Amino acid sequence: MKPAKENVEKKQGFRSGFVAIIGRPNAGKSTLVNHLVGQKIAIVTSKPQTTRNRIQGIVTKPEGQIVFIDTPGLHEADSALGRQMMQEVAAALEGIDVLLLMVDASRAEPRSDELLLEKAQRFRGKTILALNKIDRLPKPKLLPLMESFARAFDFAAILPISALTGSGCDELVKEILNHLPEGPAYFPEDQVTDQPERFLAAEIIREKAIQVMYHEVPYALAVFVEKFEETPKLLRIEALMNVERDSQKKILIGHKGETIKKIGTEARKELEAILGAKIYLGLYVKVAPDWRENPQKVRELDWRHQLEGLEKANDQEE
Repeated sequence: MKPAKENVEKKQGFRSGFVAIIGRPNAGKSTLVNHLVGQKIAIVTSKPQTTRNRIQGIVTKPEGQIVFIDTPGLHEADSALGRQMMQEVAAALEGIDVLLLMVDASRAEPRSDELLLEKAQRFRGKTILALNKIDRLPKPKLLPLMESFARAFDFAAILPISALTGSGCDELVKEILNHLPEGPAYFPEDQVTDQPERFLAAEIIREKAIQVMYHEVPYALAVFVEKFEETPKLLRIEALMNVERDSQKKILIGHKGETIKKIGTEARKELEAILGAKIYLGLYVKVAPDWRENPQKVRELDWRHQLEGLEKANDQEE
C-alpha cells in the first residue's frame, strides 16, 4: 500500500509515483538504485540473487519524485527462500505506476528473456526497458539489440544506460517522470529510502561476508541485527550470522577468528561512513540447519517481520 502523500505545496506539473525495477540476477538493479539516490541503500555483489527484499529508493527532482522499488532477480524458485524472493517481485508490481525492465545488454537476447517479457505483458501500465552495461557492449551491436527488443514488446521507451558509470541515467529519470501522474511527493525531499538503519546494517554485513566468502557460503548466510543501541558517543550493533552447517561456521570464523574479524572491520568502516557515527560492531555465528527450506526462518529475513518482533518486545517491556 502506498504511503500518504506529503502535505506540502508543489509547483504545478510536479509528478510522483512508484516504479518497480525487474530483471534477472546481476542485471545491475541495485547499482542503479544506489546511483540514482546518490548513496548506498542496496548491497551490490558479483554473486547473483543477493537482493532478498524489496528495497525502496527515493529520487526527488524539481520536476517530481520517483520511488524506485528494487527487487530480487527473476529466477526459477527451488527453495522456500527462492519462493519468498519471487513473492517479493510479485508484490512489488502491485500499485506501481511504471514498470522498469532492466537487462544486461552484454548478455541480452530477447528470446531468452521470456520470463522478463512475461512480466511486462501482464502489467497494464507503461513499461520502459533499460539496457544496462552498455560500456561492455560493442557499439555496432547496440542498435540491432534495441530493434530486437522493440519487435518483442511495445515498450514506452528503450534506453541504453550504464548504472556503474551513470551514462544515460539522467535521460532514464526524465523518461520515467514523463510517464508518472501529477501529484505531490510521497516522501520528504531529503529522504532516500524507507529502509530502517538496522536493516541496512544487516545487509552491509552480509555483503562483506559474501565478498570475503564468495565461493563458500553466500546463499547459506542470513544476518539478523539483534541489538542497535544509540548513545551520545557510540552506536552499538550486535548481529547474528546464520549458516546451515558446522563447516560453514568454521569457514566464516576462520583461523583464530581472522575471517570474521575482517568482515567486521570492513562492515564497520562502511557503516560509519554511511551513518556518520562511531560504531561498535559485534558479530556472532550460529548454525541453523537448512534454514533456506524453512518458510518461518525465511520469513524472519524480512525487515518488516523483524520490526514487528521488536515492537512486540518493546510493548512487553513497557
